[in-house]
Amino acid sequence: MAHGQTPIIIWFRRDLRLSDHPALTAAAESGRPVIPVFVCDDLVGRLGSAPKWRLELGLGALAEGLARLDSRLILRSGDALAQLQNIVAETGATSVYWSRSYDLASIERDTEIKAALTEQGVTAKSFAGHLLFEPWTVATKAGQPFRVYTPMWRAVQGRDVPAPAAKVTRLQSPDTWPATEDLNAWQMGRAMNRGAAVVRPFVQPGEQAARDHLDEFLDRVSKYSSQRDRLDQDGTSNLSEYLSLGELGPRTVWHRVHQAALMGVSGTEAFLRQLVWREFAYHLMYHTPHLLSDNWKPEWDSFPWNTDPEHPDVIAWTQARTGIPVVDAGLRQMYVTGRMHNRARMIVASYLTKHLMTHWKIGMQWFEECLIDWDPACNAMGWQWVAGSGPDAAPFFRIFNPQTQAEKFDPDGAYLRRWIAEGHRKSSATARSYFKAVPRSWNLHEDADYPAPVVALAEGRSRALGAYESRKTH
Repeated sequence: MAHGQTPIIIWFRRDLRLSDHPALTAAAESGRPVIPVFVCDDLVGRLGSAPKWRLELGLGALAEGLARLDSRLILRSGDALAQLQNIVAETGATSVYWSRSYDLASIERDTEIKAALTEQGVTAKSFAGHLLFEPWTVATKAGQPFRVYTPMWRAVQGRDVPAPAAKVTRLQSPDTWPATEDLNAWQMGRAMNRGAAVVRPFVQPGEQAARDHLDEFLDRVSKYSSQRDRLDQDGTSNLSEYLSLGELGPRTVWHRVHQAALMGVSGTEAFLRQLVWREFAYHLMYHTPHLLSDNWKPEWDSFPWNTDPEHPDVIAWTQARTGIPVVDAGLRQMYVTGRMHNRARMIVASYLTKHLMTHWKIGMQWFEECLIDWDPACNAMGWQWVAGSGPDAAPFFRIFNPQTQAEKFDPDGAYLRRWIAEGHRKSSATARSYFKAVPRSWNLHEDADYPAPVVALAEGRSRALGAYESRKTH
């Protein structure tokens, strides 16, 4: 086999698409055979129940898309380097391409793999694609990483974003395909148990579904500014799971929305700011990796948060039975659909970290277990931002009042009725689904009484502020 015709391995990770995919485009344009590969390694194995199940659905959709190009997705499990080396040996591939990741664990893995493959004469190349801007290309005038969002937004909003590459429509196949494992045999959704059947109707996996959602959002983006915080309205983009798994590229989203902006459509800048908010999360994760595991502001290490995940208050929060309807509604939405409205996420997180004085890491890890749109950077930054330990100009003393939040963003109670069954003579199907989604061991039934508040709102707020003031004086 001539070197020019040796295969290129495309190692798919969180980039499950065929368009706006620089690594795949480069491989396709080379004219060489392309072998798409996904490796279920230790980092994949660590995923929580819901994101791992959603990844399985995404892989199935990607495999179908590749099959339509007369290609296929090769599945392997185990150590990523070992599996890539195995496929190199089996196929004679001389190049391995992949899209970059930005968390420390992935960077360390990828650096080791690149060095090992290079040493054995295999070209190992990483490409952009998961972000609008590579984190090291964005800096303050002093050349430092940004620590506050608004200055970063100002710095990048006028920058050119590369146009997304067109969808790959042809891939050269190798003379022989390497062996593949069976996706169903991996049972990636096993830990979802009975919850999978409840969540599944709310999930449309794959690149085409992602593009359909983007089209639908663009039809109503003009209302984004006024409706995105409304719990009772479909005002958000609903694109988070697609961006998280890379079923939709951020450059595609940016250019489609920016095009609408040039046509004078309102609401577009507000959404583009949120897209750059995602970039800010990755910027922080890359430059300050402890964002994922420790207080971003180390002065919060001495704060007296509860760190016991089995504390009765935490159990009540986990089971969505805090007695605070909007908090419970947000959590129940997550259990039934796999997602939670962004405004509800802030209310739910504030209640746990402020009113219940519980460490943000407990909430962050629970979201990692339950959200199908889980994203390492966005999840960690969101929790730290709300808790006060993260990059926020209005820290701990900003405490969301769940009652006033509900009155403002769910004025007619539609969101609460959609997700809370107890106390209603004729509850909604979505509210009843909560009892079908949660573990049987919780022993919860819709005919049970709705619980009294775990802590009165005024009492919880006073306790949190007292702890904050005490911390400042020590």
